[in-house]
This record gives sequence, structure tokens and C-alpha cells, in this order.
Amino acid sequence: MTDVFIAGIGMTSLGKFVDRSVKQLSAEAVSLALSDADAEKSDIQAAWFSNTRQGLLEGQNGIRGQCALRPLGFQGIPITNVENACASGSSALLQAVAHIRAQMCDIAIVVGAEKMFFPENRDGMFRAFLGGTDIHRLQEFQNMVEQQAIEQIPEAFRGVDTGQKSFFMDSYAAQARLHMQRFGTTQKQLAMVASKNHWHSTMNPAAQYQQEFSVEEVLNGRLISWPFTLPMCAPISDGAAAAVVCSAKGLLKLNAKRAIKIRGISLASSSNRAPDEFERHIGRVAANAAYEQAAIDPADIDVVEVHDATAYSEIQQVENLMLCPLGEGGGFTEKGETKLGGKVPVNPSGGLVSKGHPVGATGIMQIHELMTQLRGEAGKRQVQDCKVAVAENGGGFYETEEAATVVTVLERANRA
Repeated sequence: MTDVFIAGIGMTSLGKFVDRSVKQLSAEAVSLALSDADAEKSDIQAAWFSNTRQGLLEGQNGIRGQCALRPLGFQGIPITNVENACASGSSALLQAVAHIRAQMCDIAIVVGAEKMFFPENRDGMFRAFLGGTDIHRLQEFQNMVEQQAIEQIPEAFRGVDTGQKSFFMDSYAAQARLHMQRFGTTQKQLAMVASKNHWHSTMNPAAQYQQEFSVEEVLNGRLISWPFTLPMCAPISDGAAAAVVCSAKGLLKLNAKRAIKIRGISLASSSNRAPDEFERHIGRVAANAAYEQAAIDPADIDVVEVHDATAYSEIQQVENLMLCPLGEGGGFTEKGETKLGGKVPVNPSGGLVSKGHPVGATGIMQIHELMTQLRGEAGKRQVQDCKVAVAENGGGFYETEEAATVVTVLERANRA
């Protein structure tokens, strides 16, 4: 297959930006990516734009990419809009890679932008999450997750009204309880994931939150959906990211010196399985396909960014990526193997729970962190001598797992 590279990448800081629009966030990310690639707007031959919220919250139901990118000077070229829930950004990247491999262009840009914070429309902010599952089966799914491994919930926390939250927190909580039931994973191990990622984020100036939490502080946080407390859950975030993607021919044209090679990228969709049949989880399916494409073994991986929408998600995805055996993700975390300085650092950016989770941009932001690591430019959070990096980006929820998952394998271009 045609080699594909990321020549440049950029992202905004993350936060709750009342006065910043999707267009403004996109403009900043695009400018940073073009500068990083030493590229001009005229070099871009195709564009992909990912966003999930503008339709419901702002009424921009279509042509979001055209509306965001045309004012920046992108005219005449193909612009494709991508929506795949939280996996939208990485799905857009996959489409750009496929386009280049098909030799339909040599240089493209992928942009993910999300504005999720509308304090005057709080109900709408949370209602938007429901679109990430099958709305025609919503009540059925809610009933299902409420009953899964319910005996794991301490009596004092059963049936407690914890206030407004997304359907996803209940869905992930049900999966966490099933994992606890089958493998003995503990709430303390979940707290260790969150504590680690909050610590990592103190070294990331772009992170939404940069406050350290001890394991005890995480456990004592406000209950969201047992076993999750607030510090174990990703926040609502605004932000954008962009990547300039190219073929070897395009790379020569740009003369980019710090490009990173996309060694493999795979998208999987969910399938029918028993709720506790973790060995068939979508994340493992996507990982196996990406590893085969990249011709790597899990032992080759030096650094990872996973979709920790909750602290449990990281434990599950560490297992899916085969960094440790199935069922041992909690113990792997407890031993410090996923912390900076450990065997395979996971989410050195701070992850979604602390860096932030602007849904349509998240997948590209994961790539931003991994490129920063592979370039040796991560400062205090730098993973030493990393050569191969992997991102796992999940989206939506259907019955027992994410509806879509993308796994991407990156490596230093000079290792190609």
C-alpha cells in the first residue's frame, strides 16, 4: 500500500469557551497544522471535517465543514463531513488515508472541531449524548445497563439519584461492574487510572484540567454512576484539532522534516456478543486488524492514547490493545505500568478524563499527543525513546460496547 504520513498537526487548548465558535476553533487548529507542516492552503487537495454537536445545538445540520473551511480559503476542493460519534475525528483520518492510498490526492487536511458547552441550554447539552446510541431502543438499553451486575453496587448506592449525567456514564458503569464481577477489578484500581491521568495532565499546558488528584480524592468525589465518581469521568469540552496528511510524494513537496508515518489504521463496528464476552470486544477486533496491517506486535508499542471516557475504559482498552492479558488491566495499572516511567505509558496527555473530550476533535487530539511524543517534544511528560505509538478512539454505544472504534499505529517516519 501507498505510504501515508502526517506532515503537520495542531490543536487548540481545551476548555469551556462560551465566546468561541466552531469556526474560530477550526481556524486556530488549521493555522497551527499548516504551519507545523510548512504547508500553504493552496497545497491542500481535499479536506475532511468531523463534528457531532452543531446540528442539534446550533441548527447547522449540514455542510459544517464547508461553512468552517471556506472562510479560511478552502474552495473548490472536495470537503467531506464525517460523523461517527466520539470516533469521528479518527474516522475522518481513516477516510483521508484511504483517499491518499487510492492515489486520489497527495495532500489533505483533516479537521475535528466541537463546541459542546452552552450554559444557556444545559438540557440540550446532555440530550445531545442520546444521539450516540439507538434512540429507538433507548429505553431498552437503559433498562439493560441498570440491571447489569447490579449486585456489585453497594446497597447504600443503589437507586441513588446522582443528578444530570449522560447515558454513556451509565453504560460504561455497567461494563465496569461486569468486569469487576468476572475479573475482580476494584473501584480503587479505577481511581488509580483517574489519579494517574490527572497527574499526567499537570504537565500538559493544553489540558482542560491541570489539577492533581490523589486516589483517595478520586474515590471521595461526587458519585456519578457507581463505581464512577466525577474525577473518573470525561468532562464536556470545547476545542479543535487538525492534521495535514500526505503521500510520500506530497511529503517531498512540503519538505516537512518532522513527519510521522501512519503504519496502520483500522475501523471496526460493534457486533452481537454477550455483555461479559470481553474477548470479542470491538476494541480488540480493531486492534488486531491495525496490528496486522502495521505488522507489529503489542510488545513493540512504546506509548498509547486510549479513549478513557471513563477511568474504566482505560483498563478495558489496555487489555484490548493486548498490553496485558485479558482481565489484568486493573492490576497492570496498580503496578504503575501505565504511568509515565512505567512499562507502557498510557494517556500521557492526561487522557479524556483530564485533558478533555471535545467529541468530534478527540481522535485527532490523540494523534497530536502521540506525534508530540514520537518527535520527542513532550517536555516533562516525554516518554523516553518512543518509536511506535498507538491510539484507540471509540464512539457511541450499542447494546454492550462502543458502536465504532478506530485503532491507529504511528511510527517515526525515519523507521519506515
